[in-house]
Amino acid sequence: MSVAYESVPSEPKRISNAEFCFLDSATEYADRMIHPYLVLMVALSTFAQSAAPPARPNPVKLSNELAVSPPGAMKPTDGGRLAFSIGSSNEFVFATGVLRGTLRAGGRSKGLSSVIHLPTGTRMDSSMGLFSHYRVFSTGKRYGVGAWDWPSEAKLLADGSVEVRWPATGDRPFELSALYRWAAANTLDLQTTVVAKTDLPHFESFLASYFTADFTNALVCSGDSSSAGQLFTPAEKERGTWLAFPRDEGAIAVIRDGRWKLEPNPVDWVLLPCFTRPLAVRRAPATGLTALLMSLPGDCFAISTPHQTEAHGSTYLSLFGRDLRSGETALARSRLLIAPQLSEAEMVKAYEDYLKEAGGQ
Repeated sequence: MSVAYESVPSEPKRISNAEFCFLDSATEYADRMIHPYLVLMVALSTFAQSAAPPARPNPVKLSNELAVSPPGAMKPTDGGRLAFSIGSSNEFVFATGVLRGTLRAGGRSKGLSSVIHLPTGTRMDSSMGLFSHYRVFSTGKRYGVGAWDWPSEAKLLADGSVEVRWPATGDRPFELSALYRWAAANTLDLQTTVVAKTDLPHFESFLASYFTADFTNALVCSGDSSSAGQLFTPAEKERGTWLAFPRDEGAIAVIRDGRWKLEPNPVDWVLLPCFTRPLAVRRAPATGLTALLMSLPGDCFAISTPHQTEAHGSTYLSLFGRDLRSGETALARSRLLIAPQLSEAEMVKAYEDYLKEAGGQ
């Protein structure tokens, strides 16, 4: 594992009280021994230095400083940092002041785990964690069980982000990588990149997040804020067990192309209305603590979830969903934002600001 650190300029030296006392003593000595004019000049110089405000350090722009704060975003508190650091067993730890936990626990590619929301003391994750790369498909092909089982390497970058890389193999004709970076104390950004080594029709990376049993509200944004209808559709048990919200007719064709019949653990998705924004919600009704999972319209072609009280407690983003030519590089972006008591309007506003940050793509 390679590690790089940013160097931070040291604070300029301040003038100590002892040095001021020395000047006072020198003035008294000069009053006794030196020409009165010189005594006056030394005294004036001493007064000017003692009356001046203390020296201030040069401002340092930290790598984790926010340029834009999304709605509900929080700055680090209680010594938190918008950065990962190296933990034990080839893993990385974080403590932002709002969230604390581990990335790649035990050196496995399982996303964020042992995630604690510090203001409420709530454990967020279960099973294979949050923002974990799971199934990977192209048309007619599933690449192993999941990316969390593949050999991978990871490194801490100078800005405090972590890059994970899964190299191409004979069975996986592509290189996959993931960049985890804190955008705010309660907001994680993820960039997933694939480099195709052969043609990959309708390539898909299935991004998984597993929540604790407290998070029994699951919703997907499928309404229009300009209309009087509801903005979010709840994943109610009456709708089915495994529910998928596609982006459009093209996404429906990908979901139905047979990939979800491939072992192990095939899934029979119940197709629900298309999402209007790639924005999903997991919420703990007892506390109101809410997790927003979002992507960009061109990067995410479906949102999936079991019904909201089903034991998996999971929400999935289907990334890419398009043909990749041999040698082509493609990327997909995602964001996880955790905040208490968000209204539906605030959830949509958080997404719209994310969209603006990404250039409206």
